[in-house]
Order: sequence, then structure tokens, then C-alpha cells
Amino acid sequence: MSRKPTMYEPERCWVGDVQKVSYKTREEAELAAKVAEYDHKISGLTVYKCEYGDHWHLSSGQY
Repeated sequence: MSRKPTMYEPERCWVGDVQKVSYKTREEAELAAKVAEYDHKISGLTVYKCEYGDHWHLSSGQY
């Protein structure tokens, strides 16, 4: 019997006209930023508290 892997779908939140991934805690968002830097060579991500809910987002600071 084979099992298909379950796709992980992160929670998202609308910030302006963009849906951004939501993190439950600051620590979770900071860890995600470190993983992005290590796995995808994305540096300079910052963490900020969402003004629309009780969660956190990442920002590259570039718009």
C-alpha cells in the first residue's frame, strides 16, 4: 500500500493586495527566515507582527 505525501499548505493572510504566509510566533517566523537563508540563499529577511491579526510575517524590505 503506497501513500501519497501530504502537501503542507501554510496559513496565509491578506496584507494589502498580497497574501503572505502567517507564522504563529515571532520565533517561528525567525526560524523560517533562517531556513530561507540556508536553503534558498535569501538573506536580509526581517520579521514583523501583522497589523491585521495575531501572527507574524517575513519581509524582504523590497517593494
